[in-house]
Amino acid sequence: MKSRYQYRIYPTPGQRIALAQLFGCVRVVWNDALALCKRSDKLPKNSELQKICITQAKKTSQREWLGLVSATPLQQSIADLGIAFSNYFSSKKGKRKGKKLKRPRFKKKTSRQSARFTKSAFSLKGEKVYLAKIGDLKVKWSRPLPSEPTSVTAIKDASGRYFLSFVVEVQPEIKPALYPSIGIDLGLKTFASCSNKEKIDSPDYGYLYRKLKRYQRRLAKREKGSKRREQMRRKVAKLNARIRDKRKDFLHKLSSKVVNENQVTVLEDLNVGGMLKNRKLSRAISQAGWYEFRTMCESKADKYGRDFRVISRWEPTSQVCSECGYRWGKLDLSVRTVVCVNCGTEHDRDDNASINIERVGVGHTHDVKWTGSACKTSFEAVCDELSTLREVIPPENPDPYDWDIFDYLEFAGWAIW
Repeated sequence: MKSRYQYRIYPTPGQRIALAQLFGCVRVVWNDALALCKRSDKLPKNSELQKICITQAKKTSQREWLGLVSATPLQQSIADLGIAFSNYFSSKKGKRKGKKLKRPRFKKKTSRQSARFTKSAFSLKGEKVYLAKIGDLKVKWSRPLPSEPTSVTAIKDASGRYFLSFVVEVQPEIKPALYPSIGIDLGLKTFASCSNKEKIDSPDYGYLYRKLKRYQRRLAKREKGSKRREQMRRKVAKLNARIRDKRKDFLHKLSSKVVNENQVTVLEDLNVGGMLKNRKLSRAISQAGWYEFRTMCESKADKYGRDFRVISRWEPTSQVCSECGYRWGKLDLSVRTVVCVNCGTEHDRDDNASINIERVGVGHTHDVKWTGSACKTSFEAVCDELSTLREVIPPENPDPYDWDIFDYLEFAGWAIW
């Protein structure tokens, strides 16, 4: 299986200028090819786009600077555009799972920039990485590469940081698990309530978001195109990067802990897109990173030989007692503890849901939509007494002291008092 390893790099001033030229050329080739695709009645092939947007464009005075950078990232930009269109059409026809994808869009200069190099355009030289027409880049190796990389992507994010992302081939690591299974109920204040009674609180983003609001108000007042606006835009991007890194670090550590300790990890399929329509909780839901946590658990389960399962979103995990199976119905979100009227057990709402999620995911509890029955009452055992019939005619003026008539009427559903 393939995996990505990302490292921070610190280019020199000259290398930053070369990377800026490379990112600009890749962005222009992408935008030119996308504009040509939008004007065409039929989607052109990648070879035709490379010929028009790269080979022939280098011969013109408007695009002659395309020859100053390596041709490999420019060709990969056209290939990435073809993959983007292929994924879009597959999603539109329903062949691609997941959320519906939008059409490829034009790239901006202020957003994230990237350029991909294949095997022929880069090489590893000790502690440094050589990129064609860029030079040897100093890399902060936080961990060794497990194998020889097949491609590398140079990245510059919106805050001005530089990274190298390697694609390597890794082998699944089979490790013994400490516990057989775990069910996790995701929330906002308490991010994860586990079936082993463990609760993991969400990180506190309050200070960072208050600071972000202040910076965004200042950014809105800056004049477009001015240097002060660009400085404030960079501050907003750096603050967003801090929030993103804090959330990503938390999700990576939690997903690694859960997958390493448990053989089977069970989550609930949440309708995050529908929940975001709640304007009071949309920001809190989006910053929680539920889907990102699910993706991390799924990928790490494949890497470490674990089993990852997702139950239906319609499973009433918060409406069923985890002790006796009694169903008490829907509960308001303000209700955090429940006392089962059948067995008298007091449950924490989230802990009870996590236990039910684990049982349904492992298979100890069948799906509530299943309407079959393991055993049915035979026809001979059905009671055929008059008291089970609905059309019962009561006698006129019954004697209340006649206990036979009283028992008959009470059993038949008639009130005589």
